[in-house]
Formats: sequence, C-alpha cells, structure tokens
Amino acid sequence: MTGQRGTAGHEEPTPAELRAATARNLQGQFPGVRVWFGEATGSWWALVPMRDGPRLLEAPTPQDIRDLILRARSLG
Repeated sequence: MTGQRGTAGHEEPTPAELRAATARNLQGQFPGVRVWFGEATGSWWALVPMRDGPRLLEAPTPQDIRDLILRARSLG
C-alpha cells in the first residue's frame, strides 16, 4: 500500500507504515524481542524471551510497551 500524497509531491507514510517502522525500531532496541501492533486490539504487543519462557506483554502506546519490555528484561 502506498502512502498518501503530501505537499510538494512527497509521499506521506500511512498509519500502518508508521506503526511497522515503530515496531522495527523497538525490535532493533531489544534484540530477540518481537514487537507488533495488533490491528484488532488496537494495542502494542511484545513477546519477550525470559529465563522461564517467553512473556507476552500488551500496552496502549509504543512508549508503554518499551517501558514494559525494559521492566521485564530487568527481571530476567
């Protein structure tokens, strides 16, 4: 899907493209962690590897999911 035309003929990213870029950025900050936006839930999700098995996290914003990932990783 292509972005919408903005001023001066530049393509503006769609909301889905912005969410995908945000997820990639978060995954780059946390190697081994899978991050995505749930279209059906409207929430941000992360699957964080832990010593006792993976942990699934949910948050309303990218900043909140980042904070939850940091907290989970500090617990091990």
